[in-house]
Amino acid sequence: MSERTRITRKPDRGTDDSTVLNSLLDDARVAHVAFVRHGYPVVLPMAFGRDGNRLFLHGSTGAGAFLAARSGLEVSVAVTHLDGLVFARSTFDSSMNYRSAVIFGVATPVPDDEKHDALWTVTEHLMPGRWNEVRPPSAKELAATAVLELPLDEVSVKIRAAGPGEAPDDGEDHGVWAGVVPLRTVAGAPERSRLTDSAVPLPRSVRSLS
Repeated sequence: MSERTRITRKPDRGTDDSTVLNSLLDDARVAHVAFVRHGYPVVLPMAFGRDGNRLFLHGSTGAGAFLAARSGLEVSVAVTHLDGLVFARSTFDSSMNYRSAVIFGVATPVPDDEKHDALWTVTEHLMPGRWNEVRPPSAKELAATAVLELPLDEVSVKIRAAGPGEAPDDGEDHGVWAGVVPLRTVAGAPERSRLTDSAVPLPRSVRSLS
């Protein structure tokens, strides 16, 4: 734990269990990456994937963040799941159930000879099984794609998974409903592209998301 990752408010919600961190990251699809560009703060959503103790961030070689990262870019990365809305008997006491991680470090470009494997990791994270169903990336596509890697060495994880705070003698009107409304992301029905023949069956990678 560093000064940057020390949780000062509700520290009981923090954890340094790496399995919790890995599960949180593996269940997510988007990371928000913060950095300073030209003297002002920027936050960008990025696709990502995890390989052991490092995070791969996917983007274009022409994007500002990836150009700035050629010699290393100081970043802060946030990944959050909103798992539920907590309805208390006052708006002040209402809350959210969530799992969140904030990662600090220096993001650096993945070497060209490792980029293929890094892209496989990101693809398999987003669309498991899809890599083997389609053609491999061309040399031109690989050249236009950048991947940054960020070690998972300085991380803060915080979780809330509980109902509203209440007690029999809290003075609140218990005739007012209180509780939790769980939230989750689900895949909808696949939508075939305009040029995909109707006879083409759904591939396994698509079916697995249903």
